[in-house]
Amino acid sequence: MLAALLYGQEDLRLETVDPPLAAEGEVTIEVVAATTCGTDLKVWRRGGHAKMLKLPTRFGHEAAGKIVALGAGVTDWQIGDRVVANNSAPCMNCFFCQCHEYSLCPNLTWNNGTFAQYLNIPASIVQHNLLSIPDDLDAELAAMTEPLACVLHGVARSNFTPDSRVVVIGDGAIGLMFVAVMASQCQSVWLFGGNDSRLAVGEKLGATRTWNYHQSDIPTTVRDLTQGWGADIVIEATGVPSVWETAIACGRPGATINLFGGCPKDTTISVNTDRLHYSELTLKGVFHNTPQYVRAALALLASKQIPFELLISDRRPLADLAQTFEDMKNRQVIKVAMIPN
Repeated sequence: MLAALLYGQEDLRLETVDPPLAAEGEVTIEVVAATTCGTDLKVWRRGGHAKMLKLPTRFGHEAAGKIVALGAGVTDWQIGDRVVANNSAPCMNCFFCQCHEYSLCPNLTWNNGTFAQYLNIPASIVQHNLLSIPDDLDAELAAMTEPLACVLHGVARSNFTPDSRVVVIGDGAIGLMFVAVMASQCQSVWLFGGNDSRLAVGEKLGATRTWNYHQSDIPTTVRDLTQGWGADIVIEATGVPSVWETAIACGRPGATINLFGGCPKDTTISVNTDRLHYSELTLKGVFHNTPQYVRAALALLASKQIPFELLISDRRPLADLAQTFEDMKNRQVIKVAMIPN
């Protein structure tokens, strides 16, 4: 079968490999649609991921498909079932899992390799994070369950209320998902990004106002909007350390700053201790998702209350994957649905 393997920094190769065989407790799916992601782009540009990948490795982590093989002992699924699998599952046994902090599980089972014709789903993911796709939900939308689950986890950790004035920094798929979810629940969501076409998508997803940060100073603009105080909630969705500092500067006293975008390993930021202490800021790092939000994300996609299809810029065959990542790097597309078969 054809599959994408990442060998290093911007070194992505399509190769012919042996198709997977479902071991005990596993299932094999035929990938119907695999969506690209900002995390994939960062991993491709940086040449790896400290938690999820060891090179060389199969690549991609968002996919929907149909089951084509069942491993021994799998009884809850049938050949032909349309499914979406999260790219991880917690162990359910460690200290953090016992505290219901599943995203912090040190024994997370990771699964990569969605940019391929077929994909094996490990037994723990089959048990905890394999879900049936509703009949009227397209595979390319269902494939976005994983990133949306991460966003729902992030919203839940942001001390959000319907009266919150929210700033989102970053107009990638994750930032736009934050806009869509939070705008569906409150009236003031302000989006800052660097691409006018993406900002236009943000407006369609409910952003109250948008700004191109190449043409405005973000903290000054936010203070002007809030009588000099700053926003109640700030979502950082770029993964750039200097933007983390900008996000902190946008918060009012008592604000929650959600530092959601993952930065390169071993990078640091500077924080004004006087402001952090006397303004009672909450700086919160939020990582990944949990089984609860995986289910909530699929249900939200299936409800079609929010036009998440606006995030899919194109549909392409797997052979176009290398060019697709160049297009993502140049910000010409948001998400692309790769169709392997």
